[in-house]
Amino acid sequence: MKPETESAPTRQDIGHEIGQDNVEIFGLDVHNPVFMISAAMAVAFVLGTLLFLDAAGPAFSNLRVWITSRFDWLFMIGSNIFVVFSLFIAYSKLGRVRFGGPDAKPRYGYPGWLAMLFAAGVGIGLMFFGVLEPVTHTLNPPLGIDPADTETAMAAGMSSAILHWGLHAWAVYAVVGLALAFFCFNRGLPLTMRSAFFPLFGKAVWGPFGHVVDITAVLATLFGLATSLGLGAQQIAGGLNYLFGVPPSGTTKVSLIAGIIAIALVSVIAGLDKGVKRLSEINMWLAALLLVFVFVAGPTLILAQTVVGATVDYLYYLPQLSNWIGREDTAFYHGWSTFYWAWWIAWSPFVGMFIARVSYGRTVREFITWVLLIPTAIGIVWMSTFGGTALDQLFTDGYRGVADAVPELALFKMLEGLPFTEFVSVIGLVLIAIFFVTSADSGALVIDMITAGGKMDVPVQQRVFWCVLVGLVAIVLMLGGGIGSLQALAISVGLPFCIVLLLMCVSIYKGLREEPT
Repeated sequence: MKPETESAPTRQDIGHEIGQDNVEIFGLDVHNPVFMISAAMAVAFVLGTLLFLDAAGPAFSNLRVWITSRFDWLFMIGSNIFVVFSLFIAYSKLGRVRFGGPDAKPRYGYPGWLAMLFAAGVGIGLMFFGVLEPVTHTLNPPLGIDPADTETAMAAGMSSAILHWGLHAWAVYAVVGLALAFFCFNRGLPLTMRSAFFPLFGKAVWGPFGHVVDITAVLATLFGLATSLGLGAQQIAGGLNYLFGVPPSGTTKVSLIAGIIAIALVSVIAGLDKGVKRLSEINMWLAALLLVFVFVAGPTLILAQTVVGATVDYLYYLPQLSNWIGREDTAFYHGWSTFYWAWWIAWSPFVGMFIARVSYGRTVREFITWVLLIPTAIGIVWMSTFGGTALDQLFTDGYRGVADAVPELALFKMLEGLPFTEFVSVIGLVLIAIFFVTSADSGALVIDMITAGGKMDVPVQQRVFWCVLVGLVAIVLMLGGGIGSLQALAISVGLPFCIVLLLMCVSIYKGLREEPT
């Protein structure tokens, strides 16, 4: 390895550079100016939206359309680069680098580690879109495919659903998680976004440049998490209405967000091992049981064939769906794919930092395999099972429950065609709620670390503060235009962060090359 230079600072150097920025205010470990500016911007946004509720909805909607149509090329190019870069790093000699050094041992076993990856990453989304997307994209297939050609439409539709939750999504998380885990555990840098750019900008990362990166990361996490919580609240409200007749009103959704945040606070106070890890493991067991039930109670043989066929079709359509030149299906391309890439990028500081936090002792190759390839494989099985069951109900039985349902009821309408509908639907509601909680508490944990200058152990009061603020942002966005507002704010922060992630790839490569393999 090269001698200690500006590209490889010591822990003492870092403490000298950033330690003086942290001050304690009312028990909060404040890293100036990141904490104060991030909190002020979030509170100002909440108040501003409440004051101009009537104008907020249309403004957020127009913002989403402008970003997804004007910068579609940037999101698509960036997402493709992240996939190729992750695979290259993993299976080159650089993949042998171990987080924490050659003798480091993992702190979590594979089951707990994988559970936390999913709970933080895509839990609520898979519950919301796992049934909806395969059916929606089959009835309105991409790439100009004729929906009357049922077999081709189903292949392209399922491939499109997997595309949005497969390699491209997890590659975004892998890039951020890889950068933060490496520079934190191998170079002794604080676990915060600015650390990933030390090889490129040196000590400048402790100045205004680093402050901007960390503040942007806080806002991206805040709005991305609020989007996920909004989806969860909408689906739980729809499920409660479907099962028990509870009106899916704005009041109901706000009450759900408030209630779930209150439960999340208990987990936040309990900490990572006692709170997030245990809830994540409960989640994975419930999700696995639900998956097995649908696979066995549904058309099992057809679903087994669908898993294999969907894998082949996904790889076949991947180049076409990843292309941005000469696309005629602009409604699909902008309304779905571009939005998803922006959404994943907006979520990347949160999920990437969280999975970095729990990945000590893993090699780069092991990390990419478990963060990129295995979640993609699980996503294929999930989409094929839930979406495949809904498609079989549609084309074999003529049951249009999912096809005609509002998005938040897609899962419950699919379960309506299976045995023990009410019981299994309640299990689904509980699963969504727990995913809701784990997203909130792990998100608050990440924001805590960023605003405390990368410290892993922050005061309980600070975790409570950010958890409550996340809930308030989700509530305000729901009031100010519903789920469309949530999505628009998420992708607006994803735009500048796409460039940040591209720079991060260069920094990762430069850092790994200096590490002994």
